[in-house]
Amino acid sequence: MTKADLRREALARRRALPEAEVAHRSAALWQQLLASFPVAQWQWLHLFLPIPQQHEPNTWPLIRELWVAGPTVQLAVPVVQPDGHTLRHFYLTPDTPLLENRWRIPEPVGAAEVSPTQLDAVLIPLLAFDEAGHRVGYGKGFYDRFLPECRPEALRIGVSLEPPVPRILDAWAGDVRLHACLTPERVWRFE
Repeated sequence: MTKADLRREALARRRALPEAEVAHRSAALWQQLLASFPVAQWQWLHLFLPIPQQHEPNTWPLIRELWVAGPTVQLAVPVVQPDGHTLRHFYLTPDTPLLENRWRIPEPVGAAEVSPTQLDAVLIPLLAFDEAGHRVGYGKGFYDRFLPECRPEALRIGVSLEPPVPRILDAWAGDVRLHACLTPERVWRFE
């Protein structure tokens, strides 16, 4: 399937999921992450704040668990810039005030900026991915522009509520592939 077809179908399936199922699958994702990666050894983890009306994986239970565990890993979250095309990244703490942007994504207010070169791992929201590590997001290209700014050794970990498709037909060599992808059932590794 093409990215456009996958995007349309994945959005429809995800929006049809009951909230309880999204919560259940989200909890399984974070269990996979904590069991399969050395999270406590990372200094910086970049993650997304979920858009509930889009039935995105809920990162808040993971965030709270990491905050309770102590200051072993610091959290950074993206903020869409006024140009509508780029992201900047900010430190998220339990005291960070949040404000919803025009897409109803919560963003930190008055937080310290974090450079992409500081990040040890990036959790990437996905609509779909394939067995070669190609990914399909919302189609705005935010992560396509952001991921090349990270250090090459920073882990690119997709987050998907569904298993992969065999192949994305219009994936191309310039796509930034994933190192791994979390699904509720398992971790897929590509490099």
